[in-house]
Amino acid sequence: MSDPIETLISSSSSAGDPNSNLNPISLLHPRREPFEHGLLPIPKLFFTDPTQTLIPIKQTLLSSSTNTSRVDSAALAQSLQISPDHACLVLDTLASVLHSDSDPLVSSKPDEINSSADVHDLLLFLYIQSYKKLLPRTHKDSAAVADVWPSTSAFDGYLSALSPLQLVRSNSRRFVPSQADEEAHQLSYLQKHLANILSLLAEPVEGEGEESLVLTMDRFEHLGFLIQFGDKGPEETQLSQHAPFFANSDPDMPAVPVPAAQVHDWLLQNIASALEHISERASLKENGPASASDQDVSMADACTTSIKASPSARGPSFIEGISKSSLVKQASDLKGSSVKVLNCHDSVIYILAPLRYATVYGCSDTTIVIGAVGKAVRIEHCERVHVITAAKRICIANCRECVFFLGVNQQPLIVGDNHKLQVAPYNTFYSHLEEHMNEVGVRATINRWDEPLALGMVDPHDSLSHPAGVSDVQAESATRLDPDQFTNFLIPDWFGCESSGSTKDNPFPLPDVYLMAQQRNQKNLGEIKQLLREAPLEENRKRELSSALHVYFKDWLYASGNIRQLYCLQGD
Repeated sequence: MSDPIETLISSSSSAGDPNSNLNPISLLHPRREPFEHGLLPIPKLFFTDPTQTLIPIKQTLLSSSTNTSRVDSAALAQSLQISPDHACLVLDTLASVLHSDSDPLVSSKPDEINSSADVHDLLLFLYIQSYKKLLPRTHKDSAAVADVWPSTSAFDGYLSALSPLQLVRSNSRRFVPSQADEEAHQLSYLQKHLANILSLLAEPVEGEGEESLVLTMDRFEHLGFLIQFGDKGPEETQLSQHAPFFANSDPDMPAVPVPAAQVHDWLLQNIASALEHISERASLKENGPASASDQDVSMADACTTSIKASPSARGPSFIEGISKSSLVKQASDLKGSSVKVLNCHDSVIYILAPLRYATVYGCSDTTIVIGAVGKAVRIEHCERVHVITAAKRICIANCRECVFFLGVNQQPLIVGDNHKLQVAPYNTFYSHLEEHMNEVGVRATINRWDEPLALGMVDPHDSLSHPAGVSDVQAESATRLDPDQFTNFLIPDWFGCESSGSTKDNPFPLPDVYLMAQQRNQKNLGEIKQLLREAPLEENRKRELSSALHVYFKDWLYASGNIRQLYCLQGD
């Protein structure tokens, strides 16, 4: 049997000139979600030769899926030789990054066991598990960050390059990959692997064998998992409508299959144009003044500039470089449905909005409240951060001494090199919380906060070197927060509009042990207040007592991290 990849590349010369098909108005972009939220450090999913491994797996999966081209977790576990739990995790993760919200896998409930995935979406998901992330370049001036990141940090030489004070001092983020850097990296990956990817979707012409591969319009649409055109997401416009060989097809007639070589050439031309566009923008940025509307422009002063909203709905909004302050963002303040919180230090950040995706990266000593997230939250390379969120799923990677107050419908995923993580039940609310949860599909009746799933300590998608012999070591998991340390987190009503929403309390029921501890603490507080009111003290003694209580309260604020909440009372 001839190699379908060689066949596809060698026959591309007969596909015609793709330049005539190029639409210069609508640029191709990689879908970031699979690369940012869809990679799992499961060794058996990382193939050194994805195509040669996946083509026989494709045949096995299709043969087990009867006439529907869909497979469940049992068939997946058997074909990949992975555990049933890992097979369910693959399907859950795939559901969180699929390009079509109408797919049955996306709409299946978290506790359903019979959910299934389309074989071709699954193949693309498995293929990109070979992707290597673009890493930050090490910063030359390590002394510039010594007072922010401890010298004993597990992230020395890596996370230290991302500290907020260094952003101010260096006045440069050239060592940190921008969104344009990452997009170019993803496009280059797709460019290199496009022939292999198409071979997984293509099928031979009947009677002509492997020498002539074609793509139907339906198979072509699956590429929407990896790419999209323009600013609108794949839900708003079908990928085939941008392809000249499918765009004018009669909706009542099945479109004629197209030679895979023609699709290959057309996509390569569009990828090359997109890379050229990114390069031109980077060149203009280096040679001209920075534009405030450019989502990839670095911030000159991380302490005074707080948020950059992307100019289109396609990209995320950025909250970056906040230091020793407080920031509140509601739905009306954000562009698009994704948020990235980057390099924030010693602050409190409130994002009270319904979101699809959220990322927190390189933060320290910060409390971050993220409203409701319907797809996925990722917390990466953070130290001493408190995260409070209601979400479908959360992934925690390479963090230390962090506490996560969670209302999550799926098991919290813990990967990489973590130390001293704690998980606790969700502990706050704001007036529109339940409205936002309903909007993005987070259910208050399911909370798996205390079921963390730890995967490998080494991430094969990470190009960093790792010590020999730890490739199969399990990541350190998280412990439950001591119920006596559990407190409700109060979100202030800055705008006087909290009464306009329907949420009056935490929508996630507290486990009994935390509820009892909370009631016990409230009872003790009430008794202490009563004793203080009834204490027969002279006026000077009352002042001494009051002064002592203030000192202890101040010590507690700093020790617990709640001092951050007082930043919101400072005048802007």
